Amino acid sequence: MSSHLPGGTEQTWAPTTEELMLRIAAGNESAFEELYDRLSPQVFGLVRRILKDQAQSEEVTQEVFVEAWQQASRYDSARGKAITWLLTLAHRRAVDRVRASQASKDRDLRQGIKEFQASYDDVEETAIQHDESRRVIQALERLSETQRDAIQLAYFGGYTHIEVAELLKIPVGTAKTRIRDGMNKLRDLMGVA
Repeated sequence: MSSHLPGGTEQTWAPTTEELMLRIAAGNESAFEELYDRLSPQVFGLVRRILKDQAQSEEVTQEVFVEAWQQASRYDSARGKAITWLLTLAHRRAVDRVRASQASKDRDLRQGIKEFQASYDDVEETAIQHDESRRVIQALERLSETQRDAIQLAYFGGYTHIEVAELLKIPVGTAKTRIRDGMNKLRDLMGVA
């Protein structure tokens, strides 16, 4: 808008942000450009204070203005100024970005803890198995040779009582007795009930 002042000079009147919002709601792209040029520094400043990151702040500022373009018809000047409406959109979007970022960090942390725990559990399990193996070997060494041979064939070789008897050239009953007595002694040596 313009008007003529005395002396032939022309005075230009800029539309208010509320007027720009009405034009934007009607699809006026030049009104949107003017609104963006006028208010983007304030919107960006608010977003930047919340997010701290330059690139994310620029991205969120763009999202706010896209939303303003798309939702301009929802703006109600009776409920407040256009700048307040835009800054509210900006604040919400920036806070949402912070929350999403924090949620992502929390998920990554939980996953890292799970992976560390699984790795720790594997190491712990391996250590326990190694310790148990060492204890079994030490206990086996304290058995009589006949008991140790029968147990090694039956439990570590996978042979049946009949096969153990055949391999050791002893009666099946004797093989069973040596295995049973050897296992009882192993339990005592290892402190297993």
